[in-house]
Amino acid sequence: MDISGGIVLAGGGKMGSALLAGWLDSGVAASDVHVIEPDPAQAKRLSEMGVNVGADTSALPQHAAIVIFAVKPQVMAAVVPHYKSLAGDDTVFMSIAAGCTIKLFESHLGACPVVRSMPNTPAAIGLGMTVACANKYVSAAQKARCQSLLEAVGEVAWVSDEAHMDAVTAVSGSGPAYVFLLIEALAAAGADAGLAPDLAMRMAQTTVRGAGELAHRSEDSPRQLRINVTSPGGTTAAALEVLMAEDGLGRLMRRAVDAATRRSKALAG
Repeated sequence: MDISGGIVLAGGGKMGSALLAGWLDSGVAASDVHVIEPDPAQAKRLSEMGVNVGADTSALPQHAAIVIFAVKPQVMAAVVPHYKSLAGDDTVFMSIAAGCTIKLFESHLGACPVVRSMPNTPAAIGLGMTVACANKYVSAAQKARCQSLLEAVGEVAWVSDEAHMDAVTAVSGSGPAYVFLLIEALAAAGADAGLAPDLAMRMAQTTVRGAGELAHRSEDSPRQLRINVTSPGGTTAAALEVLMAEDGLGRLMRRAVDAATRRSKALAG
């Protein structure tokens, strides 16, 4: 992957590190990446990856093609102004933080290219899902560069209306936690039914993994796959009567996504 002009990564935590690893695996030269990470332990780990690491923005290069903000939403407004020296038509700023709007970045950086994106934690194993939205100053070439960087850790989609980003955050950004909870709950139910807890957990993890991969590979929709495995009057049908009841999983998931969407909007202020 050729990102001429260099990359600045603000924040080398879990998601920032996952992105960085994906970039390096995709061919980005370590010497072209500058990471700003104040935590000494994190900085040492990142330095061992061969990239340039600084404790604060005094270590910023004079120019960068892309600046990625990978800090927590709660500190974003305090962090962004320190990068104004890089603002200009030739630099695109991309955020991966939930609830941080394009307007926030424009208020601190001025009228410059900004991309708001929402990756999720499976990016750590190259199976992430990221949805992004660009402001009017982002060129086609800059959008393509952002796409390449995000594709290094999984699939990428774009929305034209930033208002959709709150729902994106609720579905794919927070979604892995819902699946992890499903695994926990399924394993606990198996243990309650008499299975050894370690076996129940192994069964739950492997079943969710296999079902997800089948849904990904199959030409059938998840609805059809569910129908295919449900024999009338059988065990699956008995369980689905509970899960698909009026107060079942569907309603619960809608409530969960609605709560996450409202929280994303609240974070945006």
